[in-house]
Amino acid sequence: MSWALSNASMLAHLTGQNAYLALVPVLIGLVISVPLGIVCVRWGWLYPPVLSLTSVLYALPALALFVVLIAYTGLTDTTVMIPLGVYSLAVLFPSVVDGLRSVPEPVRQAAIAMGFGTWQRLATVELPIATPVVIAGLRIAAVSSISLVSVGQLIGIGGLGYLFIDGEQRSFTTEIVTGIVLIIVLSLVTDFVLVLARRLLTPWQRGAAPARGTRILAALRGGAGAGA
Repeated sequence: MSWALSNASMLAHLTGQNAYLALVPVLIGLVISVPLGIVCVRWGWLYPPVLSLTSVLYALPALALFVVLIAYTGLTDTTVMIPLGVYSLAVLFPSVVDGLRSVPEPVRQAAIAMGFGTWQRLATVELPIATPVVIAGLRIAAVSSISLVSVGQLIGIGGLGYLFIDGEQRSFTTEIVTGIVLIIVLSLVTDFVLVLARRLLTPWQRGAAPARGTRILAALRGGAGAGA
């Protein structure tokens, strides 16, 4: 404990670096997976080959990707973040597709009957309903990415992974345990923020789950009545 307190500034820096290296790729994966998922739901025949491709990419070892990327991106943050972005995409893409496919057909038909165009229906009905499933995938991707960042320390860029390498080299268990604890804390904080975001973005889920479609349909009708 005394070692952690005396090195608080270094630990704070490593924790911030770990969060940056882990979460930026997740956000990039989300930005790519949402439009890709929309396209695959619209044209269903695209989903199996794209899913197979992302699954193959997910199976690639991070260390092998580092070796390949170093020749192009050097020993930089980008070399670590690209594999993490690929892994995040592999997790988030099926979550987006499953979320969009979970939209109740009566709700979709009600939106069409109210005159909602394709993009308006997507933005105001389908994506909001898909949000819980997407955030569930986002939670997995974020926590996994926070843990995987430490592998980047093998090329000198790994956030809290520095504590594992340095602790092992010096046979200093306290440093290793501190790194593990900080990764767990960072994961829990990130997961809590995502759960809070889900609750804020999906207020209808605070009621009974079977009433979800009814609540959204009522909201759509209310919005249509207000605009009349």
